[in-house]
Amino acid sequence: MQKVALVVGAGDATGGAIARRFAREGYTACVTRRSADKLQPLVEQIRAAGGQAHGFASDARQEEEVVRLVERIESTLGPIEVLVFNIGANVPCSILDETARKYFKVWEMACLGGFLAGREAARRMVPRGRGTILFTGATASLRGGANFAAFAGAKHALRALAQSMARELGPRGIHVAHVVVDGAIDTAFIRDNFPERYALKDQDGIVNPEHIADSYWMLHCQPRDAWTHELDLRPWMEKF
Repeated sequence: MQKVALVVGAGDATGGAIARRFAREGYTACVTRRSADKLQPLVEQIRAAGGQAHGFASDARQEEEVVRLVERIESTLGPIEVLVFNIGANVPCSILDETARKYFKVWEMACLGGFLAGREAARRMVPRGRGTILFTGATASLRGGANFAAFAGAKHALRALAQSMARELGPRGIHVAHVVVDGAIDTAFIRDNFPERYALKDQDGIVNPEHIADSYWMLHCQPRDAWTHELDLRPWMEKF
């Protein structure tokens, strides 16, 4: 069986780039979204480049689905050596208009899903004494901006989860890291909704998903005497 990199939340930008990066290094890329149809272009792209990839429809908020997903991968494809949790759930809204339903949904997507995927991966990794678990954070992981109460609350909680897991699992051989992507990423969403920001692309003013993926690969390859827990990535012109 081959080594597996599981990317939960393999979208068209960051998640897809991470999956491609690990596939180029010989890992079987297992990628998930709620809709399997949306994964097919990524899977085909990886296979066309000579890599191995499998797409799975899975709702990261549903415990039973996450348990089944990890069991299926481990029993039929190979050991999950790397888990990347990359669900964003960035839905801005004024606190005056925010609903309890949407606030809870954002937390489910950005935090509960991370707990479920991280727990299941850890349960497999700990007996082997090795593995990497990487969580994608954001500017909202560090500060709560106006109109981002739900997103910031969920991302703060994901960061706390990553810290707790790192402190518990690091001594057991599992590298847990949290990556703060502090800046606009080169995505269709930024292109369509923030054209002025997207125009900075030619000046390296927005983050290239392929470069994010390079950092994830670097984190996985770090020797255990020099592990990074938190890494922040931002364009050179981004304020912080």
